[in-house]
Amino acid sequence: MNTNARYLSVLAALTMSVMGSAAMAAEVPAVFNAAACKAEYPKASLMNEEQGTVSMSFLIAPDGSVVESKLEKTSGFKNLDKAAIKSISACKFKPGTKDGAPAQTWTKVDYAWKLD
Repeated sequence: MNTNARYLSVLAALTMSVMGSAAMAAEVPAVFNAAACKAEYPKASLMNEEQGTVSMSFLIAPDGSVVESKLEKTSGFKNLDKAAIKSISACKFKPGTKDGAPAQTWTKVDYAWKLD
């Protein structure tokens, strides 16, 4: 085998090795469709003119359902936080993938409560 052929052979092996490990680690989180899933403003929060953004994390099953939820950052109002988690937990997500196949993944959702 000449030097050029050996070089190309080693280069091809390295390329396949790098591409293979990158593909194996590929994880795409689940996606939340905000247009299809709205939370109802809590009446007490409306009366008190409460506004804010709730940051949450959701563990999404391969079928798009919510397995677990966590409050990451409060809006500053318990009623808004509870309503956001309850409503979003009932929504269907586009499932995440691992190595191209639907899989259980965590995703983050920020839900903004704003009065018009």
